[in-house]
Amino acid sequence: MARHVVAAVGEIAEGERKLVTIEGRNIGIFNVEGEYYALLNRCPHAGAELCRGFIVGFADSDEPGHYKLDRKGEFLRCPWHGWEFDIRTGQSWFDPKVRTRAYKTSVEKGAELQKGPYVAETFAVKVEENYIVIEI
Repeated sequence: MARHVVAAVGEIAEGERKLVTIEGRNIGIFNVEGEYYALLNRCPHAGAELCRGFIVGFADSDEPGHYKLDRKGEFLRCPWHGWEFDIRTGQSWFDPKVRTRAYKTSVEKGAELQKGPYVAETFAVKVEENYIVIEI
């Protein structure tokens, strides 16, 4: 499985997202309380650009007229029909059999992404009269 660098830490503010295209797939990268999650930017219900929807919380109620907002910023609401998905897992809260594709993310140090030593390609060079000649 190929790995792709999509953003620097700090480029996506907490509670925000960044849309990227990787190998032809549109993907949304989300920062939820300093942790990063990636979802396919396609609602499984009707194909909307899911990752352009509102980032919301979970309204919980134990009786009519009383509610509390939990898990603020952890859900994504489809812009077409309002289906809500857990950003951490891709699970739909409208239909438990439906989910959108979630991709594994990680935060890694730049030095760990590509380890050296790095070696530049070199060519033999010699001077002949007044000309510089490179041998390849």
